[in-house]
Amino acid sequence: MSVAERGPAVARTVPPPVPAPRRTPVPSRAVVVVAPLSLAIALGLWGIRRKDTMWGDESVTYQLAHRDLAQIWRTAQHVDLVHVLHYAVMHEVFGLFGAGLLTLRLPSVLATAVAASGVGLLGLRLAGPRAGLLAGLVFPLLPQVQKYAQEGRSYAMVCALVTWATYALVVGVPHRARWRWAVYGATMLAACLLHEFAVLALVAHGVTLVVSRVPRAVLKAWSVTAAGVVAGLLPLVIRSAGQSEQVSWISGPVRLPGLLAVAVVGVACALAPLEARGPVRLPVLAVPIVVLPGLLLLIASLVKPLFVDRYVLYSNIGIALLLGAWMDHFHRRQRSSRNTWIAAVAVLAALVPPSLSLRTPQSRSDDVTAIGAAVREEGRPGDGLLYLSGRHRILTAANPEDTRFLTDLALAQDPVSSNTLAGVELPARDIAARMLEFDRIVAVRAASAHSPADPREEAKTSTLRRHFREYGTTRVDGARVTVYVRDRAPAP
Repeated sequence: MSVAERGPAVARTVPPPVPAPRRTPVPSRAVVVVAPLSLAIALGLWGIRRKDTMWGDESVTYQLAHRDLAQIWRTAQHVDLVHVLHYAVMHEVFGLFGAGLLTLRLPSVLATAVAASGVGLLGLRLAGPRAGLLAGLVFPLLPQVQKYAQEGRSYAMVCALVTWATYALVVGVPHRARWRWAVYGATMLAACLLHEFAVLALVAHGVTLVVSRVPRAVLKAWSVTAAGVVAGLLPLVIRSAGQSEQVSWISGPVRLPGLLAVAVVGVACALAPLEARGPVRLPVLAVPIVVLPGLLLLIASLVKPLFVDRYVLYSNIGIALLLGAWMDHFHRRQRSSRNTWIAAVAVLAALVPPSLSLRTPQSRSDDVTAIGAAVREEGRPGDGLLYLSGRHRILTAANPEDTRFLTDLALAQDPVSSNTLAGVELPARDIAARMLEFDRIVAVRAASAHSPADPREEAKTSTLRRHFREYGTTRVDGARVTVYVRDRAPAP
């Protein structure tokens, strides 16, 4: 057989060329930082005004930040000492940029963005660039993070500080430089001074180091640093313990099912064979942050109810890391990126309804803007104004124009001059006597409130019952505004 005749047979035995697998480009460090930060800012600015409404806790921040630093400190001796650093920070922010609704909330937006970039860097260091990028992008998408990114309170700032303290911890383990531990301790102490329950993250960090079996020198350095943080926080804890009345509204765990669901998802993600880099594995860092702070707060609630989900907002750092690492693992296992895209689109679609809902006034437990507007609408110049109870005076204090033409019947000394949140009220006898001088009274009562067993509150309710009749009630988000008119034939 000739060579020409054997040619086709040889050609048929040569296998077709196999195309090289397409490798997904690895994101750079800059992308891991900038992309989450940009997404967090965009989500934070989206609908940030919530139709120009404000809720009760934000109203407290707004009012106290308008006072000077000495007044803030004197007020904190009576109430809200745990938030005094935040009020001082917001006072300075108002002084620099003006006191408005955007100024009230923008620090939380920026803090969330800083936290998102920190989560990205944590993921990069613990599980690689793609896992870091995904974790950083997941973090600002989490509904609870979106909610508190648009609130004039300290929770987003605490979350940012805990994020970067965690990053300083992870970086400090292999290097063991003293200045790194000093940075870690200072950042954690700042977070704890903004809100005491940030100290629970310190416990999670300790568990991470023990489980990771780091060298004894590292454990000793962390122990010394943690002791310094606790010592710095202790005076605030002792002084604020006498103000436990301010959390008396907590009768049981607030929004516990959501936190439990997050913990279950986080533990499920941790069971996957996630990529590990360095002496601290990502699941060993993330799971304690997700589980321990909430669990410890629940245990403390057996003695006194304290559990509110926003107090441990920083637990979302752990769930974002776990979800980012799990998605990276899922992507690496898939031969085609089609399934990855389908999963990503499904998750984004599921997040749309809660994201829209969080940007409405109804997403908060009350709306002090609507309450003040109802008082202004129902009241006539010269009417009496009554708060049931007196501590709910803060519900209309954000905009004094709403109550300008009404007479506060129970007020003896205003909140600013008395260095309190709600002012000082008259004795019960004087309140009843002043009420009888008016033919119309506008009464404000929080929707879920029960009047405390106090002589002043009893005088208000008994005088209304005996000498006035209800003319009409307006129900708004978080309160009832009722107009009472004088009944000239009082009931016995």
